[in-house]
Amino acid sequence: MATIAKQLEHLKKDKHLKKVIDRVGIIKGSKSEDLYFSLMRAIVSQQLSVKAAATIFARFLALFKEGYPHAKNILKMKDEQLRAAGLSFQKAGYLKNIAQFSIEETLEYSQLKSKTDDELVDYLVEIKGVGRWTVEMLLMFSLGREDVFPKDDLGIQNGIIKLYEIKALNKKDLYAQMDRIAEKWKPYRTLACKYLWRHKDEG
Repeated sequence: MATIAKQLEHLKKDKHLKKVIDRVGIIKGSKSEDLYFSLMRAIVSQQLSVKAAATIFARFLALFKEGYPHAKNILKMKDEQLRAAGLSFQKAGYLKNIAQFSIEETLEYSQLKSKTDDELVDYLVEIKGVGRWTVEMLLMFSLGREDVFPKDDLGIQNGIIKLYEIKALNKKDLYAQMDRIAEKWKPYRTLACKYLWRHKDEG
C-alpha cells in the first residue's frame, strides 16, 4: 500500500488533476475487510440518498440481537420482516442471496485477498443482485484497492468530460479517451477517481 503522499505526488504529474487536488486537498479514506457486511450495506444503499440509506441500514441492523446480520439469521427471516425495515422485496432477496453465498462459498476477505481486482469482480458478480459497479465501489471504498477505474460510472464519465473538456462521438470513443487519460494515473486510479467525483460535485 502506497502512502497518500506518494499517490498524490504521482497523480499531480497530470496538470489537470493537479488543479483539482490542490483545490480539494487530501481525501481521507476508510477501510473495512468485512466483505460480507460491506456487500449488505452496498445492496441496501443502492438507488438511495446517503441519508435514506443510513436510516434503512440502521433499521435493518436493528432486526438482529447482536446488531450484526449473520447469514443464518437472515436466511431464517421472512421477507415481510425485512420489508418492515424499509427494504424492497427485491433487495430482501438480494440480501438473502449474499447470505446464502457466504455459507456455500466464502466472503472471508482473508481467503480472497490474493485475488486480483478483476478476479474479485468475476467472483462476486456470481451473486444475483451484485453487479460490477457494486463490486468496484467495494474495492475502492471498503477494501482499499488502489487501482480501480469504474469507467461505467456516470460520475466518472462526467468528471473526465468536464475536467479534460473532451468530446466523444459515441460510448466506444468515450471509453477510449477515458482509458488514455487514466493510463497516466496507474497504479493509483482509485484516488484519481475520488478527485473526479469531487470535481464533478464541487467544480
